[in-house]
Amino acid sequence: MPECGKLMNMTFANYAGNALLGATAAVFAWVTLYPQHARNGPVLEAALALVTEKPSIAAGGTVEAPATGAASEAGTALDALTNAVRPLSHPRALADAFNGYFAYKAAHPTDVKKPYLYFVDYGLPSTKPRGYVFDMEALTVVEGPFTVAHGRGSSTDKYGVPTRFSNRPGSYATSLGLYLAQETYGFSGKAGGRSYGSIGLKLAGLSGDNNDNARMRRVVAHGAPYVTATRAGHSEGCPAMEPARAKRLLPKLANGGLVFLFAPPDYQG
Repeated sequence: MPECGKLMNMTFANYAGNALLGATAAVFAWVTLYPQHARNGPVLEAALALVTEKPSIAAGGTVEAPATGAASEAGTALDALTNAVRPLSHPRALADAFNGYFAYKAAHPTDVKKPYLYFVDYGLPSTKPRGYVFDMEALTVVEGPFTVAHGRGSSTDKYGVPTRFSNRPGSYATSLGLYLAQETYGFSGKAGGRSYGSIGLKLAGLSGDNNDNARMRRVVAHGAPYVTATRAGHSEGCPAMEPARAKRLLPKLANGGLVFLFAPPDYQG
């Protein structure tokens, strides 16, 4: 039984080995440039642990430094957008998202074809607006905040704060970390015993064993009738949003945007 919609049974394990290549150096640069944001959350740390610590060497022996640029870009984005994103559940929420975004973009520029980042702060309850889409080139809020669902395996309280996150098939839980937004498709699901259709956006998990089962688990972004302007019911692991909003936003993210799902370190395991 699919965890979130009807997708092909595919895995993208190769992303686990390649995700955030070169990002370790970005973290070192980040600590130097922005000591007030020096501590990464466990999910971002786990993703960074997958990558090599060796910098790339150009012809002639010159050390290339895209990672330093990534750290600088993340700091600029943080300065520009922090005041526009309130409230946050933890001081590291945007820092983790922006650090991950720019580090991955620096290492995989051909993958990041769109300047958009879909960010969800799962340290907030589902009765609070906790989702944003950012334009990471213009450093503006495209839309948000808006309500976003979390998986029914992540909390017992339908409208509470999720405290359990899992990459395990059958968990029906939300998986944290960085994702690459891929193709859109016709999503179908059930809510309250009734079938519904919406636009869906397939996601490839980039944060190793925190979310690399996303395609296999059929965890996607999509619209759902149980998400309204004031609260979001349980999904089966998907960061679902209101149907009209999904129709408007998901095509922007498709085929080259990024997604970052955050929770405070105490909830990240």
